[in-house]
Amino acid sequence: MSRAPLQVGVVARRSAWRTLRQPLSLVPALAFPLMFLAVNSGGLRAVTNLPGFPTDSYIDFFLAFSFLQGAVFATLTSGQDLAEDIQSGFLNRLALSPMRGSALLTGHLAGVGALGLLQAAAYLTVGFAAGVRFESGPAGVLLLVVFSVLVALGFGSLGTMLALRTGTTEAIQAFFPIGIVLLWFSSMYLPRNLIEQDWFRALATANPISYLIEAIRSLVIEGWNSQALLLGFGFAFLILAAGLAGAAISLPRRLTRT
Repeated sequence: MSRAPLQVGVVARRSAWRTLRQPLSLVPALAFPLMFLAVNSGGLRAVTNLPGFPTDSYIDFFLAFSFLQGAVFATLTSGQDLAEDIQSGFLNRLALSPMRGSALLTGHLAGVGALGLLQAAAYLTVGFAAGVRFESGPAGVLLLVVFSVLVALGFGSLGTMLALRTGTTEAIQAFFPIGIVLLWFSSMYLPRNLIEQDWFRALATANPISYLIEAIRSLVIEGWNSQALLLGFGFAFLILAAGLAGAAISLPRRLTRT
């Protein structure tokens, strides 16, 4: 019998508990997106009066931002944990064991998946308490949870790739502001068709983050928008594939640095 499932399980258990036992990583990943949601949903309520705005509740519109900001924190969590393992020599010790690289990467991302699931539960709980109602119904809520975990895994894979390439927590922390900037230059505040500045609308259209946000938003506001969901899931899988591919390329070189 293959040892791969057992290896994945061991690393996954360690990664998940490690993530959930770190308040300094867990609390910001949950609290900051909710703080932004509270501030912006109240301060920008008047935006819903714009002709063509898709809903009369800005919290319904802005809830999607919480999920994406939480995913950016997943990059930080995943990358820093692995970079600490590299700096402490733990990864080098694993190189002396029969641990497979694929099992290491898959198991490591389990912590990110656990964080994504916890974030989705927290954001949905607050959203429902604030009056958010899903036009897509209970099935849409379930799909959003799946999508949230997928997006967290995608961003987590980018953090994993950066950690394996650089081996330092500083490099991971330097990436975090870039993720926030990408959020700002997306359709987080307004639908793209209502953005008047041509250059900003062009940036938002070229920004994959916009399509991730719009997939979540469609489940809340529109119901079942197949185009928005296909684009959202498509970009989420592309981000995950790119991160895993980059991590897989970097892992053998990192393991040989003993």
